[in-house]
Order: sequence, then C-alpha cells, then structure tokens
Amino acid sequence: MGVQGLPDYPWDQVAPYAERARAHADGIVDLSIGSPVDPTPEIVRHALSAATDAHAYPLTVGTPALREAIAEWFARRRGVPGLEPRHVLPTIGSKELVALLPLLLGVGEGDAVVHPRAAYPTYEIGARVAGAEPVAADEPEDWPAHTRLVWINSPGNPDGAVWDAERLARAVSRARELGAVVAGDECYAELGWEGRWADEPVPSVLDPRVTGGDLTGVLAVYSLSKQSNLAGYRAAFLAGDPALVGPLANVRKHLGLMLPAPVQAAMVTALGDEAHVQEQKQRYRARRSRLKPALEAAGFRIDRSEAGLYLWATEGRDAWESMSRLADLGILAGPGHFYGPHFPQHVRLSLTATDGRVAAAADRLTASVS
Repeated sequence: MGVQGLPDYPWDQVAPYAERARAHADGIVDLSIGSPVDPTPEIVRHALSAATDAHAYPLTVGTPALREAIAEWFARRRGVPGLEPRHVLPTIGSKELVALLPLLLGVGEGDAVVHPRAAYPTYEIGARVAGAEPVAADEPEDWPAHTRLVWINSPGNPDGAVWDAERLARAVSRARELGAVVAGDECYAELGWEGRWADEPVPSVLDPRVTGGDLTGVLAVYSLSKQSNLAGYRAAFLAGDPALVGPLANVRKHLGLMLPAPVQAAMVTALGDEAHVQEQKQRYRARRSRLKPALEAAGFRIDRSEAGLYLWATEGRDAWESMSRLADLGILAGPGHFYGPHFPQHVRLSLTATDGRVAAAADRLTASVS
C-alpha cells in the first residue's frame, strides 16, 4: 500500500456524535480518546526546564544517563534484570515506532504481521505501509508460516486484556519456530486492576520467565504518556535483543529519528521517580471505580478490562447504536468498529477525563435507568 493508499482517519466518523454530546445541558464528557488530562509531574517539568540549553544535536541512541535509566527501570519495575545500554533505544513516542517497525525491520511483501483481534489500528497501518499482510490472530497456533513480526499488546488497547508469563512464553516459542520477531506493546503495564493483576505486576515479554533468559528476537515497547502524563513530550523507548536494537538505531540515525535532548533529560527523572506513577494510578483507580458500576447499572457488560486505561463495554447491539445512546447522555466513547471487525458491538471508554467529568458521566448513566 505505502503511505499514499492509507484510509481516511477513522475518528472523523465520530464528529457527529461529539456534536450531539456537546449539546447536553451539562456539556460533554469526552471518554473517546486516551489523552491524559492530569498535570505533568512538577519534578519532570523542572528537569525539562533545566535542560533547555540544548544547542547540540541530540543522540539518536539516547544519552548514557537515559539508557542507563531505562535499563534500571526494567529491572526495578518490569522484572527484567541485566539489560545494558546496547539493549535499549529511545523513540519519539510509541505510535511512530508501532507504525514504522515493520518497515525498519525490513518486513515487506510476502510477509505477515500478526496483531491482536481487538487491536489498536496502527498495527495494521504499519503492516500495510511496509507492504506486508496484516493478520489478526490471538492464538500462536493460528499465526501463519510467513509471519515475520508479531505484535502482542498487554495490557491491551482497547480491551484491557493481560497475557500472563506462561502465555507470553508460548508466543515467544512459536515466533521463534516461525523465525519472527515478537514486539510487546506494554505501555499500560502499570495499570493493573482486577484478578491477579490487582496485586501482581503485569509481566513483560522480556521477563526471564518468558524468554528463558534469551532475548533473541524479542522487543518490548513502552511509553511514559500514560504512567507519567507525558503524552505531549512524546517520550518512549524500546528494549530487547541487541541484534535488533543496533540495526534499528542505525536506521533511525539515517532517518533523523531522534528524541529532543530536553525530553531525554525529563525521561531520566520520570523513570527514577515512582511516587508520581502511584499517584496517577490512584486517580485512574478512583475514576474506574465510579464509572464501571454506572455502566453496568445502565445495561452494559464490561468485558476483559482487568488492566489498562479503558473499559471495553457492550450492551449487545451495534456499537454505533450505543454511541448514539451515550451521545444523548452527553458522553462520547469510541466504537468497537475502529479496533477491527471482530467486536462490532463494543465501545471503548477511557478513564482520561477529570474526576468531575467522570462523576458526571456516572450520574447520567445511573439516572438514565432510574
């Protein structure tokens, strides 16, 4: 396909529902896009400000301090010890990496890129830009023989599903049989809510229980947008097999894909501070605790959603009909149609609205059936 044949941006279809929601007497509650609304932590802003004398070109591979901070963070927060600077690479947000990784890895015509059935659409777009075939399949035994890249999204967007270490290990084993790279998109990993994930850390695809201590063919992708409210900074990174990271760094040098130096400095501070991460998680926990029972009282079933930033909900009818009902309540969601053809009766509701707006949504949902 290349970049010339891309479809229209799907969110334009939501505009009429947003207009209806804005007409509500108490205004719109926008739960459609997972864009943070809470402040960037003050210590991170100060680190950015202190680094604004950035007269030289930044390092594509990241400063030594940043690469060391990423490696230390993986050991402390993700259960992945032993990473070195050669294992990690900063990126300009994670979306550009998701979109470009097939191309940067040399995946192309005749190759398959596997992604989840309920999927962030950029996985498919990245495959098509590279000229590869996107394949929606969750189970490793369903991955075709010509698979060259497998995307695992845990916790998932939109559905909040989590892959445990055993399932991740089966995925890595199958990918190695196929000669494919496994890329774990893990940017919601700090946001576990239910079942074992209420107390147990969400595992990384780089976890030794998954890889057997061998990182060959495995990458993890992470973003600070959600855990640290740095979406506007475009602060992300990848880690894993140095035989993949090195060539990716080389290509990114040629393309000029480098993270601004002040952002790199801010990331070092963000990665080293856990207090703000826990504070943000408690904000999302409180919003989720208010919104989820209100949706259920209004006739929605919440599927999966044991972790992550969203509630994956259905009332058993087409998502556009649910979008219409919610819009009449002044609530804007995202239709399941945007996340592949397999969940046409689901809507995605984000926790990224202020406490007051989430409370308003909950009150409207409750009142709609009282």
